[in-house]
Amino acid sequence: MLKALTLRVAQAVLTLWVTSVLAWVLLLHAPGDPARTVLGARGIVTPTPALLAATRKQLGLDGPVLPRYGHWLWRALHGDFGTSWQTGRPVMDEFATRLPATGRLTLVALGISVGLALVLGLMSAITQGRWADRMLRAVMLLMIVVPGFVVGLFVLNVLVVHWNLGVVVADGSWRTVGWPAATLALWSVGYWGRILRGSVLEAAGAPYLLVSRARGCSAPRRWLLHVLPNAAGPFLTVVGLGTATLLGGAPIVETVYSWPGVGEYTVQAIGARDLPVVVAYTICAVGLYVVFGLLVDVLLAALDPRLRRSTVRARPRRAAVAA
Repeated sequence: MLKALTLRVAQAVLTLWVTSVLAWVLLLHAPGDPARTVLGARGIVTPTPALLAATRKQLGLDGPVLPRYGHWLWRALHGDFGTSWQTGRPVMDEFATRLPATGRLTLVALGISVGLALVLGLMSAITQGRWADRMLRAVMLLMIVVPGFVVGLFVLNVLVVHWNLGVVVADGSWRTVGWPAATLALWSVGYWGRILRGSVLEAAGAPYLLVSRARGCSAPRRWLLHVLPNAAGPFLTVVGLGTATLLGGAPIVETVYSWPGVGEYTVQAIGARDLPVVVAYTICAVGLYVVFGLLVDVLLAALDPRLRRSTVRARPRRAAVAA
């Protein structure tokens, strides 16, 4: 178990380092003069050569490439991803002001996703082959294939404007989080529900359940003690990685609803070619995937002894060879 965990941590560190290299290359080959862009955002249209040189030094754009990368990486490890070319403020300060709104959106969307996925997935598995199962699978498939921006535009134009069920522009508060969170949760509900249905049906068809039934175990007890615990692995995996996606800010949904979160800010930065913001968002998003993937692996190993079986079996073999 410890060896596998060490390997996963090493893979995570390698992934983050490769991401930082690619992000740095993107930042290095950015068109235009970043110093002039930053000064233009501050209202200085015609900067002097001395001011340009001082700004380049402040942004770390002077000197050889490798030392610059080392300096940038050292600052990134300490949470400093540079200055936004649009606003002239530190990127992480810009993210910090928008993180509460993204956190509220993520929390509500996660609750909706998990709750509805459990209901739809379990009901579809229980009614396998019946008309209810076919209807639920069609609903979950529709949730997956319909893009989020289409759902958002429908909600705004029909439910909000014509039926007056909400507000057009969300302000990032709990009062206006309902429709953006529901729109963000739709894809996750459909995908997670289908994953849960498949894993539940696979666990319910295992041969050991016949033995459990022959011993007189009731159906509710079989589901609680055998089916659901063995079906939890794939569901927890997609929920863990999906949470990283939700924490990433869901840029499209935030843009459609004008939700003042990290995702909407990043979309604006892409349009303005504000590369420090784009690079910081990319590294943070990859970091979230890596961290949540690692946490899911540890959780599954703790819940499922079969994942630790190879480590446990390796010790007797080494002992036999030594004897």
